[in-house]
Amino acid sequence: MISSHETTSRSGQSPLEQIITLSAPDMAQVNEYIHDSLKSDVVLINQIANYIVSSGGKRLRPMLLTLCTRACGYQGKKHVPLAAIIEFIHTATLLHDDVVDESDLRRGQQSAHAIWGNAASVLVGDFLYSRSFQMMVGLDSMRIMDVLAETTNTIAEGEVQQLLNMGDPEVDRSRYMQVIENKTAKLFEAACKLAAIISDQPSEVEDALAVYGNRLGAAFQIADDVLDYTGDAETMGKNAGDDLAEGKPTLPLIIARERCSETERELLDAAIRNGSVADLQPILDIIRDSGALSSAMEVARDHAAEARQAIGLLPPSTWRTALEQLSDYSVGRNR
Repeated sequence: MISSHETTSRSGQSPLEQIITLSAPDMAQVNEYIHDSLKSDVVLINQIANYIVSSGGKRLRPMLLTLCTRACGYQGKKHVPLAAIIEFIHTATLLHDDVVDESDLRRGQQSAHAIWGNAASVLVGDFLYSRSFQMMVGLDSMRIMDVLAETTNTIAEGEVQQLLNMGDPEVDRSRYMQVIENKTAKLFEAACKLAAIISDQPSEVEDALAVYGNRLGAAFQIADDVLDYTGDAETMGKNAGDDLAEGKPTLPLIIARERCSETERELLDAAIRNGSVADLQPILDIIRDSGALSSAMEVARDHAAEARQAIGLLPPSTWRTALEQLSDYSVGRNR
């Protein structure tokens, strides 16, 4: 497993940097396609869309699609627009999320809604969704349309489920994991499954890559939720305790609540209901002392292990190794 300091190879690159280097030729084409597809006659759409798309981030989901296509031996060109579509869908969800969560930071800089306001952010998110469906039509595949239509619908359901969970201290692990499955893991799953579809792989490979993406996405999200209580704005691109400030009962908080005293539980419940970080330090102490952070990370590691196991049926290759390294990275990073 990669440590939190991300061990480096003899080349001086961390495993993630090696993966980025490996996928660089494909991702250069994807990035060009993204910027070409963002163009609009409406200046504000160009400003906001380019701001959020160019604001950093690893392009993890489109990169994952390109890696999976190569691991399947794909030699065509459809992976480029398909990866761009995945990134557009993800970016649209970010724009909507920041409005719902009232988040002022995204990837270490001001969120779009903090600069242009809620209405513009929501509408540009809608533009990215609609543009992604225009691009899907160009691929002329009902299978692709079916997977992505189901995916976007599931993500929307996950966003509503998360909204219902906000401010509710009674949210349990099952409800939390349902949001993770729908809101985060589903797009990872779709990216990997679509790679198998355009590569004309048999159903068992489609299923295996779908499982890989699903478990990988869950591992990333759970690890993010742990880092929310251990990171800072400089490393995480958002403020520590932001999830609590938004009234989100994530896994560390849920586990701590299961284990703490009645008095401590009352403090946690009040913080969740009020969406307050005024008493953040006592809450951090409760979470840390309960062992919730390590327990939550164990759940993330289990998902990462399942992801790695799922792709065992792929033939050995540099690309499969990269996918295995990504599963390790998902739970071994510090941001």
